[in-house]
Amino acid sequence: MPNAATEHDRSGEEISVNIPTTSKPRIVIVGGGFAGIALARGLRRVHADVILIDQNNYHTFQPLLYQVATAALEAESIVYPFREIFRNQDNFFFRMANVCEIMPQANKLKTSIGEIDYDYLVVASGSRTNYFNMNDFQEHSLSMKSIPEATAIRNLILANMEKALLVKDMEEREGLMNIVVIGGGPTGVEMAGALGELRIHVLPDDYKELDFKRMQIHVVDMQERLLATMSPEASASAAEFLKKYEVNLWLKTKVLSYDGKILTLSNGKKILSGTVIWAAGVAGSVIEGIKPELVVGGRYKVDAYNRLEGAKNIFVIGDVAAMLTDKTPKGHPMLAPVAIQQAKNLAVNFTHLLANQPLNPFAYRDPGVMATVGRNHAVVDLAWIKFRGVIAWFVWLFVHLMTLVGFRNKVVVFVNWAWNYFSYDRGLRLIIKPAKQ
Repeated sequence: MPNAATEHDRSGEEISVNIPTTSKPRIVIVGGGFAGIALARGLRRVHADVILIDQNNYHTFQPLLYQVATAALEAESIVYPFREIFRNQDNFFFRMANVCEIMPQANKLKTSIGEIDYDYLVVASGSRTNYFNMNDFQEHSLSMKSIPEATAIRNLILANMEKALLVKDMEEREGLMNIVVIGGGPTGVEMAGALGELRIHVLPDDYKELDFKRMQIHVVDMQERLLATMSPEASASAAEFLKKYEVNLWLKTKVLSYDGKILTLSNGKKILSGTVIWAAGVAGSVIEGIKPELVVGGRYKVDAYNRLEGAKNIFVIGDVAAMLTDKTPKGHPMLAPVAIQQAKNLAVNFTHLLANQPLNPFAYRDPGVMATVGRNHAVVDLAWIKFRGVIAWFVWLFVHLMTLVGFRNKVVVFVNWAWNYFSYDRGLRLIIKPAKQ
């Protein structure tokens, strides 16, 4: 492999990203989520240079972000550096950058560190929070799609408890203590269950001067039931579990406005809360440069091989891919198993593509869905069985523990879970304020 200090574009002009130029085809992957790292791993033996681009230098295990937000896990235990993941993969390169634009005609990406050429492009940019054009919620509520956002939620919850100690007005104090979760899907339900545990088992010991019987946790959702994508049995069980934590459920209810202190619901109720967490929806994280007619619902239209419609060398996988068929008129669900399966199928297809062999169409194998609702409470929907309770909770723990990237992370998370379970304590109740850069 040439030891080029800089990369050159097709005209020979020097650019600044410093990726060695070789005679191998270049596969550029945008995004290091579940889809991106699964694909890069699958290409380790392919005769090609694999370049991963991400705005962070680490992969985040997003299903456990809510535990960072509720002080159950440290942030470092659910992230893993890309360079550590791929340290033994000789055909792998990583650059930390924001991708600004795709230039299909030139086979280039415009990024925050310069332009990058590609022979094949794979967009695995994942999803972003969808506020449905509700600007006041975008301004005043908190979302949970990244480590900084999860840490910000933890900071706000604990900072509001500290503030509550200082105010004498009971209504203002309750507003600082109350927490609202918008969205009754898996993320919202898991977050509400964890907050319920905090309110009962942890915060009263830390803040003995506060009356936590006055603290209220609310879940608001416009659907008729929680976990609307799961079975009715799972929805009923989740509601039962949350009620054990005295969580208030507002179903078939829309949020209308929020000014940072007062949340207004469609049923006329107003809730005082200084902490509103938005878990109500996501949209694909699309990048400029692709024709608007190829974007539907914030996702790129792809064919049966995850190839962008009308393109020869651009593929899309994961949350941002919309494979529209009779069986999936709205595309596949935006779930990690879909992303990983698409990535593995595409990795095989790249070996076929480079050998001029036919490609394999993608077929999703649904492994089931699960959600946890606090200690000893979970629901699991598999194709052949549905169950709830303690066994479901242990299944949820095992699956998430085994899916974590890195042996160290598995050990750290297991030890934290064991400590939290037996001690009813969470030792990460820290308010860490960001420093000025």
